[in-house]
Amino acid sequence: MAASDDLTKLATRAKAAEDRVAAARDKARVELEQDVSAAQADAQASAEQLRQLAEANEGRVSSWWDDTQRSWNQHIAAIREHVEDKKTEHDLDRAERRADVAEDDAAFAIDFAYSAIEEAEYAVLDAGLARLEAEELAAKTG
Repeated sequence: MAASDDLTKLATRAKAAEDRVAAARDKARVELEQDVSAAQADAQASAEQLRQLAEANEGRVSSWWDDTQRSWNQHIAAIREHVEDKKTEHDLDRAERRADVAEDDAAFAIDFAYSAIEEAEYAVLDAGLARLEAEELAAKTG
């Protein structure tokens, strides 16, 4: 699959997430809890696939990506632990604080994803330029 196709896949997934979140506003608590569980399972599966991909491509991609993957996995684990710890709180003030933190975390995750999309765009364009330069050199020497 070409990198530009991967960007299209990314845009489609972002739109699906937007639609799912918009629909969540009208759902009952039980339905929303099911959506949260499903989203968590999907995110964990994606993280595992990404980890396996990073391992399979070790030595073929920049070590920076391996470090980023490891850091991301640690970040996700810490968030999951924090969320599970906070679910046991029933006090209204604590629940409000948890909601505020969860909303701030969501906003930051969106900002992080936006930045990742920009980085992906740069990487795809840079890969295209590198391929073009290689082809030009091959034409000159061949």
